[in-house]
Amino acid sequence: MSISNLDQMVELVKSKPRKRLVAVYANDAHTIEAVYHAIEQNIVDATLVGDETTIKKVCKELNIDVNKFTIVQEADENKAGGKAVALINEGKGDILMKGLLSTDKYMRAILNKENGLMPGPKAVLSHATVIEVSTYHKLLICGDVAVIPAPDLNQKIAISNYLINIAHALEVKEPKVALIAATEQMLGGMPACVDAAIISKMADRGQIKGALIDGPLALDVALDKESAQIKKLNSPVVGDADCLVFPNIESGNVFYKSSTKLANAELAAMVCGAKVPCILTSRGDSAKSKNYSIALAALMAK
Repeated sequence: MSISNLDQMVELVKSKPRKRLVAVYANDAHTIEAVYHAIEQNIVDATLVGDETTIKKVCKELNIDVNKFTIVQEADENKAGGKAVALINEGKGDILMKGLLSTDKYMRAILNKENGLMPGPKAVLSHATVIEVSTYHKLLICGDVAVIPAPDLNQKIAISNYLINIAHALEVKEPKVALIAATEQMLGGMPACVDAAIISKMADRGQIKGALIDGPLALDVALDKESAQIKKLNSPVVGDADCLVFPNIESGNVFYKSSTKLANAELAAMVCGAKVPCILTSRGDSAKSKNYSIALAALMAK
């Protein structure tokens, strides 16, 4: 039975051994609250890298027991990323999480060629989001909405595999992957269509395993059976997609933000492709979204 909502995902993670989370520059209330909640749920143990005085002040304001955390002092946000990554590389953490620092500084620490978290020069970092929206009948696993501006063919293949792996972890045995374009027609002049057709054929030939993959597909036919029937599309993916691979960051990001701001969707998000899952949520995301993201990263951590 596949996981159909994010609360079920949290329950699944609770049944597994706890992971060690390292939060970078964890000086803000949302990060501290989310991490504390995950500790209370027995999902993780946690190390907070940041300004100890600020962290203690926030914990007092939130009535949180600061002794639940291990605190590593680093008041400089530019140095906090490197210190947190070093803890991961020393085997003192299974998950990295962004706190109150900018995404570019967070990513710079991960991508550092000498001391970062990249497993090799050809590794692909990609952002994956699990979205729960009330108007759809199951979870949607999407990429990339935040890291790769214009993924090439090889990056789209990597994104597809990351989403498939997450779907498997959510107990979807054979996820249905929709390769999104502006149309379901095969138009040679539209790169999104060409890449989607190539990836679909690769899946047909067994070069990408563990999923049913179809594309190019417009978003309406990927998510709505009636639209697919009207357009006379016959595929096990249409109207029932588990995973959406977007052609570029603009389309993915607009979908992600439309889902949360207009449809009240809940989400969990992480960066795939590093040595460990890296949680990358917006500084404005709620503690609840960050808590779901911690659960997702714990589920995917080795």
